[in-house]
Amino acid sequence: MSDVQELERRLTAALERIAAGLAALPEAGRADARQEAEAELARLRETLETERAANAQLEERVIALKERQERLVAALEAEVARLRGALEQQEAMIQKVKRVNQRLRDNNRALREAGRGQEGDQALLDSALHAELEALRACRESDRAELDAVLGELAPLIRRLEGGADA
Repeated sequence: MSDVQELERRLTAALERIAAGLAALPEAGRADARQEAEAELARLRETLETERAANAQLEERVIALKERQERLVAALEAEVARLRGALEQQEAMIQKVKRVNQRLRDNNRALREAGRGQEGDQALLDSALHAELEALRACRESDRAELDAVLGELAPLIRRLEGGADA
């Protein structure tokens, strides 16, 4: 924008110099000088219009880039919000599994204490311990699945950010 203003200032100064030069010329030389001045004026106007057009194109490109950046930021914010929601759901599920597992451990501990010295309840105790072991394995698999899901969601975002940093 300042380039256009600078060209306008230069054009005005040139016109003032031309007018001053015409006033100082004798009548016969004025016609030639007028033609030269008009040609110079036409050239300066053409240059000014060219600069204005280039300036307008640059402004359009800046607006397009800004809009593109705003869309990208909005998309990334939406993706982050979605991932946070999924993470909160998984966290709630994990907390529930942990509470259930803790109750199962407490029950098994009570069964072990109640079953000490009684041969008949040994099979029941083994069954309870086996169930606790399976619950712990399920909890571990759930934790692993959660980590894999988080990593799976983060990997494309990291690649996208690394690609954006290079561009």
